[in-house]
Order: sequence, then C-alpha cells, then structure tokens
Amino acid sequence: MGAPTTTCDAGEQVRESVNDWIRSSGVFDGVIDFDKITRDPQNPKALNPLYDSGDHLHPSDAGYKAMGDGIDLTLFAK
Repeated sequence: MGAPTTTCDAGEQVRESVNDWIRSSGVFDGVIDFDKITRDPQNPKALNPLYDSGDHLHPSDAGYKAMGDGIDLTLFAK
C-alpha cells in the first residue's frame, strides 16, 4: 500500500496485477478487498490517512474497523 521507503514501481505493478487477478479471476468463492476498503481515494497507491497507524503501511484501529465493516457476511452463508 505505498509505503514510501519500501515500494518500488516494479513491486507496485506486481501488487496491482495480483490484486486485479484475485478480484477478477473467478477462482475464489468470494473476495474481501481490504485494499479497496483502506486505500486513499486521492492516492490509490497509499493507505487512507484516516486508516493509517502512522507507519503508512499498517492500519489503525479505525482502519481495522473499516475492514471489518467492509466484509459482506453473506460470503459465509451456506
């Protein structure tokens, strides 16, 4: 998610490709897209400042809450 000291362009391209495949391949019964939930709408390669713990990589408590709230519980219904 765009940690400024650890992300390079090639690594970001791989991350985006893997996420695109996970979202669109149809291989999985369901997908919980934490990247989409927590990314900054103004800078999609970065963690939303509202959800940033301060290290620009890990979510804050608010970020974890948003992740939990973003789970479609019908994915677990039988």
